[in-house]
Amino acid sequence: MLRNYLKIALRNLVKNKAYSAINIGGLAVGMAVAMLIGLWIYDELSFDKYHQNYNRIGRVMQSATFEGVFGAGSYMPLPLGNELRTDFADDFTYVVMSSWNKEHILAYGDKKFTKQGSYLSPEAPDMFTLKMLRGTRAGLKDPASIMLSASVSQALFGSDDPLGKLVKIDNRLNVKVTGVYEDLPYNTEFRDMTFIAPWDLYVSSESWVKQAQDNVEWNNNSWQILAQIAPNATFNAVNAKIKGLRVKHVPETAPYKAEVFLQPMSRWHLYTGWDKQGNLEGRIQYVWLFGIIGLFVLLLACINFMNLSTARSEKRAKEVGIRKAVGSVRSQLISQFFSESLLVAAFAFMLSLLLVILALPLFNEVADKQVGILWNSPMFWISGIGFSLFTGLVAGSYPALYLSSFQPIKVLKGTFRVGRFASVPRQVLVVVQFTVSVTLIIGTILVFRQIQYAKNRPIGYDRNGLITITMNTPELHDHYNALREELLRTGAVVDMSTSSTPATDLSSRNGGFEWEGKDPNFKVQFGTIAVTHDFGKTVGWQFKEGRDFSRAFSTDSAALVMNETAAKYMNLKAGSPVGMIVKWNGKPMRVLGVVKDMVMGSPFEPVYQTVFILDYGWANVINIKLNPAQSASESLAKIETIFRKFNPGSPFDYKFTDQQYALKFATEERIGKLASVFALLAVFISCLGIFGLASFVAEQRTKEIGVRKVLGASVFSLWSLLSKDFVLLVAIGFGIATPFAYYFLNNWLQKYEYRTDISWWIFAVTGAGALVITLLTVSYQSIKAALINPVKSLRSE
Repeated sequence: MLRNYLKIALRNLVKNKAYSAINIGGLAVGMAVAMLIGLWIYDELSFDKYHQNYNRIGRVMQSATFEGVFGAGSYMPLPLGNELRTDFADDFTYVVMSSWNKEHILAYGDKKFTKQGSYLSPEAPDMFTLKMLRGTRAGLKDPASIMLSASVSQALFGSDDPLGKLVKIDNRLNVKVTGVYEDLPYNTEFRDMTFIAPWDLYVSSESWVKQAQDNVEWNNNSWQILAQIAPNATFNAVNAKIKGLRVKHVPETAPYKAEVFLQPMSRWHLYTGWDKQGNLEGRIQYVWLFGIIGLFVLLLACINFMNLSTARSEKRAKEVGIRKAVGSVRSQLISQFFSESLLVAAFAFMLSLLLVILALPLFNEVADKQVGILWNSPMFWISGIGFSLFTGLVAGSYPALYLSSFQPIKVLKGTFRVGRFASVPRQVLVVVQFTVSVTLIIGTILVFRQIQYAKNRPIGYDRNGLITITMNTPELHDHYNALREELLRTGAVVDMSTSSTPATDLSSRNGGFEWEGKDPNFKVQFGTIAVTHDFGKTVGWQFKEGRDFSRAFSTDSAALVMNETAAKYMNLKAGSPVGMIVKWNGKPMRVLGVVKDMVMGSPFEPVYQTVFILDYGWANVINIKLNPAQSASESLAKIETIFRKFNPGSPFDYKFTDQQYALKFATEERIGKLASVFALLAVFISCLGIFGLASFVAEQRTKEIGVRKVLGASVFSLWSLLSKDFVLLVAIGFGIATPFAYYFLNNWLQKYEYRTDISWWIFAVTGAGALVITLLTVSYQSIKAALINPVKSLRSE
């Protein structure tokens, strides 16, 4: 019997090729979208699970409410790590001190590479359960050692055994390779950690780190502390014990009183931050968003199947009548129609796999992922087959139950009518389709509008032709002035300076500022950037008042420049801060000038109050302004020659500031691109359904069209007749989608302080676009039907 059902189903599919193509194609696209989104969600939810101790690893954080605004961060003082180890030994299996994962230069012989890595405590490889390819996890116990990822080992040593070979870090530290670990997967927090060096080496080679580690005031928060809780401990219990540690070691005058807590690794990726009220937020919202989109796109594909199947019910009414007349019971007819829908779902599933294989490279590029189909996973196949069965049953349920309910006597006597309300369910489903599609389109437009709004924001400096180079080696520090003079002589460089951070980053914030008239209860904090004399000219500072640092005034070594937000933040009654004395930790500093706000943090957030001080010793990056009169490639070639002369042991690696600034929009742009693709596919699936229904309606009303043409109806009037119902349905869908879209998108925008508005034209353009797409989709069938010779359309069967 089943074989017979499948044979009939195949014959029906072959007989109605256009109908079958629309059904299978629509379902396949819906399934492919759902599958891609499912793979994306799976990757998001499995982030960091590579580490076997995933459920017990945490990052030490501190949180505080400052001026009524909640904030939290993982910048920690080093003495806190030692206290956790000694005073809470029973609560932790490991406490790991960590520098930030930054670029360093690794050299072996004539091979030199810039790679990202960290200085970590010796227990780190055990805590992260690194998979060792050579050596053991105990390799970091040697303070002059290094552990390399497999890819870095291959780059430095090829197929040779790396163990025991000497590598130089930043052209100054000689270390021995004691281990090679498997490259960490793309979906882990530490995917860019391509080497690990011992923490003890870091402390012994950096005097300021040693000083901070021994500092009893805990006032330098420049590192990370990672920990694994003991088997008998819980995060809540440990957090209750350690939350007051920070307060005990800060002076009463500190700008805030921070609480210490552990953030579990399971929340690092999906819960990346907190709002101003202290509520967790982050990428989890996108997991929910894309999950809902995937379900809706699949629903649209199922709606197409149900719509087309029920619309064609009159064509199969006689088949049902005859089969019932010769003894078929309703259950057999239901089985027949379910077998057809399941067959369509099976074909669609196979086609969707092909579509996913073809789409994955582009999808991974857009989504910044490295996901693939889980061919060897039983759960994937169980989910995929179960997914297809469910889709087939859902998509075929209404047609099966509806078609099998026809009365054979009425059908065979020719008195069967589907009724005036038979098309209502189809109309409702079309409205649902376009409600979803229009909402997705409006959302996509607003996402890109918000991104463009932030991109057009004045940034307070000139990033064109500005490059930064990290000062990793002592050669760059020791020969900076000579390097600058030679570069300026080449003509390739307009100006050059150093700073503690690039113009696109603000990583240092400090308290301890006092000035005349300041409220004693006002706990202040400023972003603090160390610069050299030529920083302002290099980045193109824009002064509102006062002057820049000058070599003509030796007193500028005890001076500062502030941004306009800082000037407002000081709330001075006299107005301008220029010329006044501001004390920082007791040291008097004169305010030289006020510059326009530089957007150094998130382009979606307000500019932070920031001061710039003159300090040549606190240099981490070199800023270079290229000569706009020369080509960038020509200038960079000249700069590289000079850099290799002064810094021969390092590769010439640079970053364009405009490209670094563009990375600040990466997450929003990625989400926008994915949403736009899914929105277009939703519209495509909806149009497939409209096209199929328009074809059916035109075929159903062929004789009516013929009569109207004989009576003088024009092609335009016939086109209007066949199109108006669909236009009305789309208009209803648009009317429902508009308030929903406005409500949800307005809530989404609230998380950005620097945000665009929701303009009326977004809805007008979307509505007009939906109308045009609908008319184009329907017009082919409508005009084709209107042009048929009435003699043919009125001819009797």
